[in-house]
Amino acid sequence: MPELKDNFQAVIANHVAGDPMRGDVKWTGLSQQQIADRLHDAGTPVGTQVVAGLLEAFGFRRRQAQKRVAMGSHVDRNAQFENIARLKNEFLSAGLPIISIDTKKKELLGNFYRDGRLYTQDIITTFDHDFPSAASGKVVPHGIYDLGLNTGYLTLGTSCDTSEFSCDNIQRWWLEYGQSNYPEAECVLMFCDCGGSNNASHYIFKEDLQKLSDRLGLSIRVAHYPPYTSKYNPIEHRLFPHVTRACQGAIFHTIEIVRELMAQTTTRTGLKVFVDIVERVYETGRQYAAGFKETMRIVFDDVLPKWNYTAIPAKN
Repeated sequence: MPELKDNFQAVIANHVAGDPMRGDVKWTGLSQQQIADRLHDAGTPVGTQVVAGLLEAFGFRRRQAQKRVAMGSHVDRNAQFENIARLKNEFLSAGLPIISIDTKKKELLGNFYRDGRLYTQDIITTFDHDFPSAASGKVVPHGIYDLGLNTGYLTLGTSCDTSEFSCDNIQRWWLEYGQSNYPEAECVLMFCDCGGSNNASHYIFKEDLQKLSDRLGLSIRVAHYPPYTSKYNPIEHRLFPHVTRACQGAIFHTIEIVRELMAQTTTRTGLKVFVDIVERVYETGRQYAAGFKETMRIVFDDVLPKWNYTAIPAKN
């Protein structure tokens, strides 16, 4: 037994790699059969079951890398998280709507490979390359998640992810669902990331948001998550993963198929998802109107105004 353990350690030592950021993390790319073959060559023949026991004894497990290392931080991160928690409690306690918005990964439409396995009666075959030129189009899934009602609303666009697209989707949500669910509400709280179509630094988003507030006669309170913290946006862990699971392995031949699959998303906690398709073409590269910054009715908070502000509707 001591000889077997020594040979095992020698085999692993010759085929092991390490994590330069964590010296205590080691891994090997050898399979159990390859380790057994090398132990046989070293004079200690054993089967893969014994190898599995040795791996376990020396602390080796089959693991997958996890996305947990932040690529950066911000000095005001904790202050903004405390602010978001305060706003969330205030709105939920008052029965007011809170939505979390973001755009999910864009997908090509056509016979393209997608991760996941399905129960099928025959082999599924797809193109061996994902060339956009072979696609019949693309789908841009923009999501809205209602924290209070545990309900998701997805808009499948076929154009581009712009601030106008985002604001149009919020308007559709409010007119079709929000105002009936919250008939007394005069303000909605919206959580979103700092980048993308709702970029905290872009005044075109603020201008489109102001127009949206005017059209709906609704105050829109915005709180952005700090840079490098988008995974904490509620939609990222309370809606999108479940939508991904509902669509795993399925081939997105048409946008109607995408809608049917995403609308089937459910969880044991009662998540519901409503899905619409919007085929409007959205213009990219738009600039905010001259004089907007001087006349806008965007009210910035005293605390962290770059991430916290409210669009106030025009008075009739």
